[in-house]
Amino acid sequence: MEENKKNSSAEDLDEKLKENLEENVSEESENVDIEENANQVQKEDEKNEFDALKEELAILRNSKDKLQKEVDTLKDRLLRITAEYDNYRKRTSKEKEGIYTDACEDVLKEVLPIIDNLERAISMEGSAEDIKKGVEMTMKSFKDSLNKLNVEEIDADGNFDPNFHNAVMHVEDESLDPNVIVEVFQKGYKRGDKVLRYSMVKVAN
Repeated sequence: MEENKKNSSAEDLDEKLKENLEENVSEESENVDIEENANQVQKEDEKNEFDALKEELAILRNSKDKLQKEVDTLKDRLLRITAEYDNYRKRTSKEKEGIYTDACEDVLKEVLPIIDNLERAISMEGSAEDIKKGVEMTMKSFKDSLNKLNVEEIDADGNFDPNFHNAVMHVEDESLDPNVIVEVFQKGYKRGDKVLRYSMVKVAN
């Protein structure tokens, strides 16, 4: 009887141990599955993050290449504009020099005949009247030359105009209206709208 009880207790104990062992194995298996799933999720997250970083890097490299191309294009434009401006500056400088040279030549061509006439007048033998005629001819030649250069005498008849006249003296004269030019000390000249020399005049107050 006692032996049967012992056998029954041993069987129960074996059964419990077996159940406990199965439970432990099941729990360990579940833990392994959970850990494997967690590792798998972590690997997928890491892969997704790596792919995202890789894509972002590709975008940045593409943007960098585009910016570099734009910078190179702007550099080329700047170099071209600088070269064009330098050529323009040299060209305009030569053109200005040529215009100035041509203008000087035009003036000299008109002045040289006047010098010839003056030399002839000085070397000419004759009366004072003849010399006077020679000077008058030279003066006419000079005025003709000024006309060819579009230089004209400033009108000094009438009222004073500060745009063309320089009042170097004033006079009180009740018989004259104020601001009237009384006398011209030195004639003025202009070329177009540009005053070459102001007329020096006396003005009534």
